[in-house]
Amino acid sequence: MIEESAFRGVIGFLDKIGVYDIILPFLLVFTIVFAILEKTKVLGIEKVEGKDITKKNLNAMVAFVVSFFVIASTQLVALVNQVMANIVLLLILAVSFLLLVGVFFGDKEFTLKDYPGWIKFFMVFMFIGIVVIFLNALDWLKYVFAIFEYWNEEWAAGILFLIIILGFIIYITREPSSKKESKESK
Repeated sequence: MIEESAFRGVIGFLDKIGVYDIILPFLLVFTIVFAILEKTKVLGIEKVEGKDITKKNLNAMVAFVVSFFVIASTQLVALVNQVMANIVLLLILAVSFLLLVGVFFGDKEFTLKDYPGWIKFFMVFMFIGIVVIFLNALDWLKYVFAIFEYWNEEWAAGILFLIIILGFIIYITREPSSKKESKESK
């Protein structure tokens, strides 16, 4: 029999008292909702000594109530836990990729700021990854794959043809950036 470590026992204890099912999801939702309300100033501002200050008490109360609604639903808590675990995994994959790419730069500093095309690619890739994570957590991914279940070669060829035609139309109708810059400078 394998003996359990002391730290594993602590994790089990925290799980039994509800840290992972109640406290952490509550804090996460509260923090995100409060930050959004503070940033957007949806609930208004008040003038104090000539400065605009957000109504922190209202923002905190709304974030508090929303957080309680979330933890009251076991389905939402399970969804939040699954999504956050997968998003962290996506983040770890991105950092691992950057570490591996950085190996090839030797002692020079590697930053994606030098490669703006890659930044856009990673933003789109991460967005698609987050959408797939949410679809999977909601168990809706099976419906997306069901669309492709009955496709045959004609469907695939037709869709590929439409994508090529659409790409060609976009390529032909877009204005080159050098012409835009010369028009703006005149």
